Amino acid sequence: MSRRPLMAGNWKMNATHLEAIQMVQKLAYRLPIDDLDRVEVVVIPPFTALRSVQTVVEMDNIPLGVGAQNVHWATEGAYTGEISPTMLAKLSVSYVVVGHSERRALFGETDEMVNKKAKAVLGAGMTPIVAIGETLEEREAGEVESVCATQLAGALKGMDADAVAGLVVAYEPVWAIGTGRHAEPADAQTVAGFIRESIRERFSDAAEHTRILYGGSVNPGNVAAIMAKKDVDGALVGGASLNPDTFAAVVKYWA
Repeated sequence: MSRRPLMAGNWKMNATHLEAIQMVQKLAYRLPIDDLDRVEVVVIPPFTALRSVQTVVEMDNIPLGVGAQNVHWATEGAYTGEISPTMLAKLSVSYVVVGHSERRALFGETDEMVNKKAKAVLGAGMTPIVAIGETLEEREAGEVESVCATQLAGALKGMDADAVAGLVVAYEPVWAIGTGRHAEPADAQTVAGFIRESIRERFSDAAEHTRILYGGSVNPGNVAAIMAKKDVDGALVGGASLNPDTFAAVVKYWA
């Protein structure tokens, strides 16, 4: 099964809407069309920049996807400060990150909440990027697989095989996010392979279609070795995606 590589740049709480326009234009200038034919590239700006990014992508006909960093599961209602799936879909958002470790650790998101968000994203015609991963303490205790299995099962609860085949799972070891540390390529493959096998056990052939990303201090120096692994289909890139030159270099290593 050939799965198209996906490189997604998560900008987190960085870039004003004006800076975002410049970042997207610079990134597009640095990526030849041949690269974008082989690799799907998505930028994931903060909410305040989504409309500006959507506009420049559509007006300049830039072949980049647009993603959002979070979502609420309700379509509307008295949820001050939240953003609904419908709102994002109307902005031509294609992907939404759910369950990022920062959302889990800093804002108390549970597996149940991640599941509700993932289903809402699918229901609005977008693709969830379901993030899972262990802390350093869990890793040192030998709990990598049990933690990932629990988070994955919680996120996919109640879904059918067709839905699972179309979503994206991002393995992001918490200890590697923003620290400069990263999983060794063999470790990334071991966990990605475990994730795919876990999906296969529950959803059969859907596992061959589900794209699995690695995230955690991905940069031009380590991306090639990590992406060479058979069960790693791309990357969720954090800090390196804020610099168009660096993010373009990450994409080019895969292309």
